[in-house]
Amino acid sequence: MIKKKQTNPQKSFWISTEELQVKPQLTFYKKLDELLAKIEFGKQVREFCQSYYSPKSNCRPPIDPEAYFKMLIVGFFEGIASERAIASRCADSLSIRAFLHYDISEATPEHSSMTVIRQRLPEGVFSQVFSKVLAAMKQYGMVKGKNLSLDSSIIESNASLKSLVNRMTEESYAEYIKSLAQQAGVNPEDHAAVARFDRKREGRKTSNEEWFNPNDPDAKIGKTKDGASDMIYKPEHIVDLDTGAIVDATIIEGDKGDTHQLTERIIEAQIRLNDIAEDPAQAAPIESITADKFYYNTDELVSIQSIGIATVIPDKDYERNMDKLDDEQHLAVELAKSEVKSKQGKSLLKKRGMYVERSFAHVLDCGAYRRTTMRGRGNIQKRYYIATACFNISLLMRAIYGFGTLKQLLCTSKTFFIFIINQTLLINRAFFEFRFNMFLFNYVKERLLVKCYQNQY
Repeated sequence: MIKKKQTNPQKSFWISTEELQVKPQLTFYKKLDELLAKIEFGKQVREFCQSYYSPKSNCRPPIDPEAYFKMLIVGFFEGIASERAIASRCADSLSIRAFLHYDISEATPEHSSMTVIRQRLPEGVFSQVFSKVLAAMKQYGMVKGKNLSLDSSIIESNASLKSLVNRMTEESYAEYIKSLAQQAGVNPEDHAAVARFDRKREGRKTSNEEWFNPNDPDAKIGKTKDGASDMIYKPEHIVDLDTGAIVDATIIEGDKGDTHQLTERIIEAQIRLNDIAEDPAQAAPIESITADKFYYNTDELVSIQSIGIATVIPDKDYERNMDKLDDEQHLAVELAKSEVKSKQGKSLLKKRGMYVERSFAHVLDCGAYRRTTMRGRGNIQKRYYIATACFNISLLMRAIYGFGTLKQLLCTSKTFFIFIINQTLLINRAFFEFRFNMFLFNYVKERLLVKCYQNQY
């Protein structure tokens, strides 16, 4: 008779720690820890955070901020966006525990502790951590800072269109639609009928000037990557076209255009490049800015070119009326047109599509930042600094160790294994071909000898 396996409660027992199988199995986190130790990541992080912790020694010791930032790094490489899920993953994995420098008998930080640390540390600390990683890349020659490119993408916020509230009357969007449906003769209690009425009503428009979400006032109504309307933010990357490193990353409100304060963001990127240089006074200036046609604005072209930066930005208006421009705008438009048509400009535009789009794919899609789990532009900007810093760490690891992510390490191992098998098969094939050729040679030689002997007698 088959009986169901019952789980017996485990009684207390004692076992020596030497007998526990606690050896980490993931080489990736071991190499990542070696790299962070080499660039003195933990030491610098503690210096950045020192002023935000109590100097008293008779109180409960705080969580090491290095462990907090390492947990965010784990979230990026594991593709986990939620802090709760990150804390759970760190508690389960022996390899990640070793990466965080936590023993098997120690409890790793909980998600609530991660929230407290994020709220305690200002945005400037996260920006300093990003600059620290960028400075390490510069030491390895992976940041040139001469030819930069920028582009923006979409992040879906942790807010719903159903929670919209009118700015003037504080009436919810659902109540507003029900009142319109009732005036049109639609039963306001029939939710499906009200939804159909809302989709097909004339003059349907949801403006950010009229509506906002009280749960996340910084989120704006806009189009997502698939064309649907949702509450969004716009991340922007400034990328070094010579190496692919992200020089700066900014979270912009979803209703702002790409050209809004464009010159200011470029100047901030130059300031960051100066900060990571050994001698800020001798830091190389930015030579060119490359972008798509949505960044084209005549006033911004004049401002950027006035500080000595070439603008490789194609004009979105193919039939621009030059008579409406003043002398400065006319000159800026002609200079931008000549830069786009030049050989170097075409090369930079090609690199823009390769490096900038790749950075968004790694950070937003592979790094699980396409939809945020937090609210408020400040919180999202903090996490995004670390996400883009992780992207730069990935590039640095790839240059040093040959792999930058867990998947690349796995593919490297598989590729080496397949290479060994193919070489073995080639050797065996060559050996069997040699044996077969020798057999044919001996057979033909014997037949010729027999033929000659027969002809002789």
